[in-house]
Order: sequence, then C-alpha cells, then structure tokens
Amino acid sequence: MSSSISERIITLGSSLPDSVRLIAVTKQVSAEIIRCAYAAGIRDFGESRIQEAASKQAVLQDLPDITWHFIGHLQHNKAKKAIEQFQWIHSVDSLKLAQRLNQLAQELKITPQVCLQVKIRPDPNKSGWSASQLLADLPALDQCENLQIQGLMTIPPLGLNDYEVISVFNSTSKLAKEIREQNWSNVQMHHLSMGMSGDYKLAVQAGATMVRLGTILFGERSV
Repeated sequence: MSSSISERIITLGSSLPDSVRLIAVTKQVSAEIIRCAYAAGIRDFGESRIQEAASKQAVLQDLPDITWHFIGHLQHNKAKKAIEQFQWIHSVDSLKLAQRLNQLAQELKITPQVCLQVKIRPDPNKSGWSASQLLADLPALDQCENLQIQGLMTIPPLGLNDYEVISVFNSTSKLAKEIREQNWSNVQMHHLSMGMSGDYKLAVQAGATMVRLGTILFGERSV
C-alpha cells in the first residue's frame, strides 16, 4: 500500500505547477501512512478534526519540518487548540472567529497563518463569507494584527458541473484580486486554497496556490 501511495504522490506532485502547494488531507489516515507520504516528499498535511490530529501529531513529533493545516469547520471553543496545533487555519469563516483567533494569538504570542473562507454561491452546507460580507468586514479584519491573513479558501457546492465549478474558482480569484488592489496593511492575498480530489485541475486553471487532496492520494474513506 505504501508504494502505491508513494507512486500516486510522485505522479500527482510532478503534474502540478511549481506555484501550487500540495496539501495531503489525512483525515482517517494513520500516522504510519502519513510517514509514507512524508517519505514520498509531502510536508503539508491537512486535518479537519482537532482531537484526531493531536494523536497523530504526538506520534510524528520526530518529523520537525511538517506543516499542519486545519481545513475543517472550526468551532469557537476549539480555537485555542487549533492555533496551538496548526500553523495554518484555512477555514476562518466569520469576523467573530477571526477576532477570537486574533485575541488568542496575542495571548499565546504566535502569529498563525490563515485563509478566509468564502461562499461564492449560496450553500446551506458550508460556512463562510459571501463576497459582499467579506468586503464589508475588511476594515475590521485589517485590525487583526496577530493573524497572518494570507488569502482565500473556498469549497464549491456539491452537484455543480465543471463550468459552474470553474466559475466559482474564477470568482474567488477575482475577489482576491479586488481585495489585493485595496492595499490593506494586514490582509494579504498571496494564496488561494481551492481544489480537492475531484476538481483540483479546474482550481489550478483558476489560479489556486494550494490544493487539498485526500481521496486521490489515499483512497476513499468513510465520511
């Protein structure tokens, strides 16, 4: 199994542009398999559950150059653990959460890197800002000086065709450009975290700098 994972990682990694960072999504993947992915060259790992990630992180402490990315919905009562355990939070989905993380980061004297989660299309199953809400909240977000706001993250709704999916990604890229041109002090737009196993090629076409891939690397997992 480890050799097939290594082969998939190497093949997929070589197909991505150098500008795109491959984040291996390891929900329900064992620490042993993560070691295999690490040996194949992966250094960025994404988890969506704080407790599950903590047990793996404890076992993998001997791999010091791993970067951990939190990609799941972040509950406010778990915000402190999230920024203690993860260098990146991709799923900052409200001003209230951003301000909470900013306060905690100041107390802990750390500066986590974050992406702001946006919903380009209405989706009752996803959290995040609408484009208009985000633009309205930018002055307050710019005051979150203890966060390194690095860009946007999005997940298209289920059931879209390819044309609709790439439209979501292109709109996200356009929104990032609009924000970048406003020249905020602390809100940077260096990254677009978008694209998963089923649509990452479309995301790359639209300018993704980070793709979050699980199934295509590790196979199907239960929800």
